[in-house]
Amino acid sequence: MDRRKFLMSAATGVASVGLLNGSATAADIDVAPNNVLPSSVSSQGSGGALREFRLVAQQGEVEIGPDETFKTWLYNGQFPGPEIRVKEGERLQITVKNELPEETTVHWHGVPVPNAMDGVPGLTQKPIAPSESFEYAFEATPAGSYIYHSHVGLQIDRGLIGALVIEEATPHVAYDRDYVLVLDDYLPGAPQPLGGSAGWGGMMGGGWRRGGGMMGMTGQMPPYQGLLIGGQLPDNPRVFDTKRGERVRLRFVNPSGASTIRVAIAGHRMTVSHCDGRPVESVTVDSFVLGTAERYDVIVEANNPGVWPISVVAIEGDVSPGRAVLRYTDAAASTLREGLPEGFTSGRPLHYEDLQSLETLPTGRPDRVFDLLLRGGMMGSAWTINGQAYPDADPITISAGERIRFRMRNHSMMLHPMHLHGHFFRIGNALKDTVLVAAHMGRAEFDFVADNPGRWFFHCHNIYHMEAGMAREVRYV
Repeated sequence: MDRRKFLMSAATGVASVGLLNGSATAADIDVAPNNVLPSSVSSQGSGGALREFRLVAQQGEVEIGPDETFKTWLYNGQFPGPEIRVKEGERLQITVKNELPEETTVHWHGVPVPNAMDGVPGLTQKPIAPSESFEYAFEATPAGSYIYHSHVGLQIDRGLIGALVIEEATPHVAYDRDYVLVLDDYLPGAPQPLGGSAGWGGMMGGGWRRGGGMMGMTGQMPPYQGLLIGGQLPDNPRVFDTKRGERVRLRFVNPSGASTIRVAIAGHRMTVSHCDGRPVESVTVDSFVLGTAERYDVIVEANNPGVWPISVVAIEGDVSPGRAVLRYTDAAASTLREGLPEGFTSGRPLHYEDLQSLETLPTGRPDRVFDLLLRGGMMGSAWTINGQAYPDADPITISAGERIRFRMRNHSMMLHPMHLHGHFFRIGNALKDTVLVAAHMGRAEFDFVADNPGRWFFHCHNIYHMEAGMAREVRYV
């Protein structure tokens, strides 16, 4: 499949599943399987039931579209990795076997796991050597939509990503169907250094060699070939079925390497119910933006029968759009609607100020405030926080029980999705674990309670910025 064909199909909305074209009907589209990782279940004992899973990090080949295959790294031979779905309160025991030629780990993004289970090499664990295994064990709490991914080097852009869903016992919103949409930026082949700099072969969290290049302008982003939903190109879209009158829960998760992504669904509005897994008051919008590692759950009212594109576009860089399909199975034969949704150019976008938590938020004055300046990337320099690049950076020291405020200023030309491990934080009136700091003097601040002692990673979730030093250790003392 040549690049021009890919670009044109993404822009016009002419897609295929078993080469669907603009005149195809709903009946022509085959539903892609929902790959859920099987588990064994032990007796309940103390606490919830024990759910045992096995993940194998291995080399393999995947097909993401007609005549479009590439060799990459996978979990259990799948891209993205198999969905892990459990109930809140269950105990997880996940054995990770490394069949790669390099060391690896797994991080359970957003879940406040015990520090030793957090998966940051050189900080919370020794990396898993080739042919070795490691057992992660933690309680599935709180409920929400999460992701799991490698935390070594640029392995996220090799394909080592997946979704983790912890189902709530009593959801605060009603729905008839529940789907996860994994968004990703497609990079065939191994990720390479950008901007001509050396030193992109280290680990996220240990073993860094600084240097990162200018990354951020057109031509300086990784050479992504486009955006994927569920590991599929827009010519071979993943399909999500519904019927008239149903309420569909769509869990959008963005474990991509470097792409901030806007989402809209043609012919439908979306009611946001959760951000980063945490419940919020319902707010209805026409589009929203997901920074790398952010997640939003939305409810879609199936009140407009047809075959509709679920479209995603990148905010930065020259990256081709992606698409999935929302299909009404009880509608008369209908063609896939062409073009990008109007929600990209009109209607109401989601803002952080719209998010109102349904949970108790930390209140009161902070005990300590940390001012953090985000900058770098020019002329081959490192990406830094307060002028220091990890690992040669001072830790941020805090004490248990304190209320902490991070105030960030972005003196660079790129967005920075900043993620704090092991904690949820308050931003505005919502709880999150990742916040997108706008480029060109953008600002953001959040508060959190120091209630999970350990050594925790705080970093930009653009993996190229992280590899070039935009990270700190948050250390309890």
